[in-house]
Amino acid sequence: MWPYWILFLIPALPAVFANPMQELRADGTRSVKFGASWVLVLVALALMIGLRDRVGGDWFAYVRHLFEAETLTFAEAILLPDPAYNIINIISLKTGMGIVGVNLFCGFVFSLGLVIYARSMPRPWLALAVSIPYMTIVVSMGYSRQGVALGFASIGLVALGRQRLLWFVFWIFLAATFHRSAVVLISIPLLTMNFRNFRNLPILLIVAVLMYTALLEGKTDQFVEQYIDNEMQSDGAFVRLLMNVVPGILLVLFRKRFVVAKGERKIYLVMALLAIFSFGALVVGGLPSTALDRIGLYLIPLQVFVFSHLPNAFGRFDSQKQAVAFTVVLFYTVVLFVWLNYANFSHWWQPYRMFPPLDIEEAYNMTR
Repeated sequence: MWPYWILFLIPALPAVFANPMQELRADGTRSVKFGASWVLVLVALALMIGLRDRVGGDWFAYVRHLFEAETLTFAEAILLPDPAYNIINIISLKTGMGIVGVNLFCGFVFSLGLVIYARSMPRPWLALAVSIPYMTIVVSMGYSRQGVALGFASIGLVALGRQRLLWFVFWIFLAATFHRSAVVLISIPLLTMNFRNFRNLPILLIVAVLMYTALLEGKTDQFVEQYIDNEMQSDGAFVRLLMNVVPGILLVLFRKRFVVAKGERKIYLVMALLAIFSFGALVVGGLPSTALDRIGLYLIPLQVFVFSHLPNAFGRFDSQKQAVAFTVVLFYTVVLFVWLNYANFSHWWQPYRMFPPLDIEEAYNMTR
């Protein structure tokens, strides 16, 4: 399990001591431009995610999906659920890259979105450290399609924080072509909107209808059967939703302490309320845990946002801010330790392997 600890410790160590980004844009947000050190982070993340071999709970399912795409044409792929992911599978097969090509693409998109999102935070290294234990290791290495969707969604949230609504819709549309559950994020600008000003409402409603028609219509029964009728219970949903609700409550209770851009404040307050609602619905039992867990995946950036702002929100002096940052890092150290050693399905991630040695044909035979 040491590769996972190295992946976490690389950002965790500078997270405690690095100075916050002071330069702000005119709208109160931060520049997402990054230099050589962050390019190395991007490459390292993409390679570790993309070159993994038999790592992740759904790894063999994705291998099976790859070979099922062998008989598909591009026209057929577009008409199936998650069309962009199907097309990536076809291209990877035609170029001889196999599952490695698919995972490298997914890893790059996720990593790019994560780096851009982390760079938009006041403490980028702390933001990156917070994202490693679950957002990176569990989601991007375990659920490739949701990982890509989360990468695009992260870029979309940065755009939305700068009040660029159409760009946000564009990135969420791309996310939904890899996993249609990403459409839930369209609710965020709708809920943050001042309904006395209807200027943007028609655009959002039209886009929502188009996305539904393109991605969900005709597949709703399958979606309902999978997530509702079968009442699938997602293992660990309680813990994952709890991890979202903690920063959600902190933000709601202490929102005046968080110095953020005007556009960002509404976004993350809505996400905080959604996190609290999801956890409450899970505890009460009103909705299936898997459906709530899937929604919760797209609320994970809330953890990154809140905890990367926490040192400035609760520390007056540099020593206090470092203490808060250290506490956040310590918390996620415990999260990673507990997950690696005690989670029911963490054995699918251990040991960490990279390609080769397993021949891809052999991997496919193991799925049957």
